[in-house]
Amino acid sequence: MEKNKIVLLFPDGVGIRNYLYTKVFNEVKEDLVLFHNFDTETIEVIKKNVLLDDEVTLPTYKETIKEKFLRELICLSRLYYNDRKVSNSTLFVNWNWNQKTFSKKIFYKSIEFLAPFFKEYSSILNLEKKYQKAIRQNSFYNEVKDILRKIEPLTIFCSHQRALKAATIFAAATDLGIQTDTVIYSWDNLPKARMALRADNYLVWSHYMKEELELYYPEIPVNTIHVTGTPQFEFYQDEKNIIDRETFYKTYNLDPDKKIICFSGDDTKTSPDDPDYLRDIAEELIKANLQNEYQILLRRCPVDFSGRFDDVVKEYKGLIKEVSPLWYFSKSKEWNAVYPSIEDVQLLVSTAFYSDIVVNVGSTMAFDFAMFNKPCVFINYDQQDKVEKEWSVKTIYQFQHFKSMPNKNAVIWLNKKEEIVDKITLKTNVNSDMIEWRDIVIEDYKNASMKIQQIFKI
Repeated sequence: MEKNKIVLLFPDGVGIRNYLYTKVFNEVKEDLVLFHNFDTETIEVIKKNVLLDDEVTLPTYKETIKEKFLRELICLSRLYYNDRKVSNSTLFVNWNWNQKTFSKKIFYKSIEFLAPFFKEYSSILNLEKKYQKAIRQNSFYNEVKDILRKIEPLTIFCSHQRALKAATIFAAATDLGIQTDTVIYSWDNLPKARMALRADNYLVWSHYMKEELELYYPEIPVNTIHVTGTPQFEFYQDEKNIIDRETFYKTYNLDPDKKIICFSGDDTKTSPDDPDYLRDIAEELIKANLQNEYQILLRRCPVDFSGRFDDVVKEYKGLIKEVSPLWYFSKSKEWNAVYPSIEDVQLLVSTAFYSDIVVNVGSTMAFDFAMFNKPCVFINYDQQDKVEKEWSVKTIYQFQHFKSMPNKNAVIWLNKKEEIVDKITLKTNVNSDMIEWRDIVIEDYKNASMKIQQIFKI
């Protein structure tokens, strides 16, 4: 009897790490077929770490003007709808109001003019129907349909709910009666109104996220939303992912006699002032004559290729040790063409294990460090000498996903530069409020792989 098949679709590198490198597909009996547009080098790397039965290169997808117009109109209309639901104007940060070229200005101004008229949710659902019809008129839809007919998979699994190409692939699968399963990519995604695809099953991190999905997408049947947890945090339960202490310290030129402050960078858009914050920490430690007691481990965002930390790392060479993420990337260095190595899993786990504290601007790294009972500092002050005031750290913490925090004591708040020494050198562990927040956001992270496997058998 021929085996059933599961088609895997990973629109970005994080999906590869979270699902292919974890136990999710390790013990499934079905054949695994990878749908992709990766280069040869990336495929070879994946095959070294994951047992794939087949891989299929997808046809080129080109979004039509009609598809894009409907998709963007749905997004902005939903942002207005979501704002009415939760009364949080920071939701509109997720829309680019300042287009550069003349053609884009005309295109997006038209959308911005129309969106406020779609106040009734029924009108948004009508737009969704038109979008679903439009993607089925794209030649890519028929090409994918032919591929799926040949493969005859049991189900399709996608690790990101907003991938444009995935929306059409899921439409083709649905029309062929193939089960479709998607994951809500991250804890901040749902309020952003970027749900491109429609699926038979939606896998969410927690009951909190399930309630969000029900709030923002009331048309989705409740019985299709499954709380599975997210498998990325299972890495922290396996001691094999902790690099030997001597090897870790020697490889990254770390001093075993000094405490480690981990500074984890965000992407350039989320936190453009990260290099200045890093400089502040270095300055204050030296001013307090603590450079012989502490060292700073810099882990930049894997998709940050700006080189913006170079000057401060060079300036404080002995104090700041850059431990770069072990990710592969194509020459384009586009965020969705960057993929983690399996060694980076061990590097990230070991960074959390050996560091004493993590400092950042509102990152999920707070949960990674909580796995080892390590505290997190959230930077909560603006750089005063900045000419441009379009960005403010104060706006970040008003984002809707931070409403999940049970109270402000879950993390340590760094409210001004002068507090750096007192706050970062606190000899403390994660408190009960942080544990409560972790449980709200990622819930039963230890059994995520098993719960996801159960969905394939629905």
